[in-house]
Order: sequence, then structure tokens, then C-alpha cells
Amino acid sequence: MYEIVGVERLVLTGVGSEHEKKLALYSIGGNALSDPTKPKESQDNKALKLVLNDVIDLLEAGFNVVLTHGNGPQVGDLLLLEERGSDSKRIRTDLSTWVAATQGMIGHELSLELDSLLDLKSRPERTAIVLTRVLVDENDFAFTKPTKPIGPILNDKSKIIAEWDVTETENGLRRVVPSPLPLKVLDIDLISKLVELGAVVVCGGGGGIPIVIDDTWKGVASVIDKDRFSALLAVGLGADVFITSTAVDQIELGFGTTNSTKISKLELNDAKEYLNSGEFPEGSMGPKVEAMISVVEKLDNCRVLLCSPGNALSTLRGESGTHIF
Repeated sequence: MYEIVGVERLVLTGVGSEHEKKLALYSIGGNALSDPTKPKESQDNKALKLVLNDVIDLLEAGFNVVLTHGNGPQVGDLLLLEERGSDSKRIRTDLSTWVAATQGMIGHELSLELDSLLDLKSRPERTAIVLTRVLVDENDFAFTKPTKPIGPILNDKSKIIAEWDVTETENGLRRVVPSPLPLKVLDIDLISKLVELGAVVVCGGGGGIPIVIDDTWKGVASVIDKDRFSALLAVGLGADVFITSTAVDQIELGFGTTNSTKISKLELNDAKEYLNSGEFPEGSMGPKVEAMISVVEKLDNCRVLLCSPGNALSTLRGESGTHIF
């Protein structure tokens, strides 16, 4: 059974340990759920299955788990679907609403998969999906310079759609939208309480729903970077472990070159120097390293790790992945 101690922390009593459970925040990219470089009919869910196995491994190792995820491919797909099917007189859905929609859609699919796996493993936990609002500054410079890639690689037909900002990525042309800095997780108290109750919390999909507050709360057309949001949430929750799960198994210097070097341990000051020198590009590893640095600076006792899906426990043991400290 679970016993709430004070108002902040959870202790597992009865069967098992009398020790306070620790919290792992596990962050996965939207590309792990849908690869923007592949057509829908050729997608597989191998990465997702590995992610869910990581969650089970962390639970069985005695952690509470909060799971965050990206939505770049999915939110772009919804925008593209709407714009191809609408006429000029129709009022289009605000981008922040599509972020909320993808949170619900992806959260639903994750919960079905994860609750099924929890049943199979005879685990007591259940998932809780939180549509997460995040405060941003409506005067953020990001609104004047869109940088966040969303949706699929654009084909010739897509390129003719008017009023799009696009950028050339390593895989091809993609649409970009504003990506303001997250300032405050507006639903953090709810997330914390669900963790106390023993839920596996899925939250902050797509970096959260961007909100500005004046006299009222309102959504703003943008997509927050998932890694920056995840770092903010990890600090707010006081996470003991912060895991960034991505397509590569370790951080590399000289990525994509013949002289690339994988790194298993990276000191904070070195990570900052590499980031500031442009070693980690904005469109790929940059935000992840920036987020990891932020957590190292703000949480003294948090283990900050990067790994590929399926390797969470081996990375915690120091056998794989990258540890920034």
C-alpha cells in the first residue's frame, strides 16, 4: 500500500521496501513515435516498445516515472491535413489547440500500450495522462523567427502551400514554427500529486500547450521544445534521474564526420563549451544538451543521462549512454 508522508513525498510500505521512492523523468522524442523521414505505411513501433520496456525496468528498479514526449511529426501532420482539406473561408484551428490534440492522441495510445504491459507484468501502477499547459512570454523573440521543425519531409505538392516558414534539415525540407522558451509548468501541482499516488504520469506532450496570461488564459500559436520543457519539469519536481531518450546511443563530437567520437561522460563545463562553439546543432542535439546542462546546474543530486530507447537501466549502471555531471 501507499502511505503519504507529509505533503510532498511518497513512501512505499508493506510489501517491499521502506525506503522513499525516487523519481525518474524519462523524455522521448516525437520521432520515436513517428519518423518524419518515412511514409506512414512503413512506420514501425520498435522504438516505442523499447521505450515502454524502459518504463517497466525503471518501475521494477523502484522508481516513480514521469514520461514526456515530443509531437513534431504528429502536430505537423494534423496541420497539413487541415490545410489540404479546408477552403479559404474556413477558420483554421489554432496551433496550440493542435498541440493539445496531439497530447491527447499520443497520450491515449501510450496509455493503452503501457497499461497493457503493466497488466502483463502484474504491476500495480496505472497511467495518468495530463494535458499540460505551459506559460510562455508573448513577446518572446522566437515568435519573430520560427525554428521548430514539424510535420513530414515536404514533397513538391506540400511546398506550394502558402504562408509557411520552411527550413532545410539534414533529411530534407520541413515546415518550422515559433518555439518560445517555457517559463512555468502551470499544471505541475497536479502532476506532482499524481506521482504521489503512484501513477505513471504521461505529460507535457510536444513541450506542453503554450499559454499566455493577461486578463485570461489563452493559447498561442507555437510549439515548445520538448527537451527544454522536460528540464523545467524535472527541476520543478526535483527529479532524481533525468533521462533523454533519443535515436543515438551516446552524445558524439563531430557527429556525421569521419572523426566522430562518442562520449560516455561529459563534465558540465566541457558540455557548455561544446554547446557554445556550435558542436551540437540547434535542430538536433543542441536543445537536448542545453536541457541536460540546465538540470545539472539546478539539481545537485540528479543523475542526468542520454541513451537510446531500451537502454535506460544499462545507462544508469554506467554501461552505455552519456552522463553529464
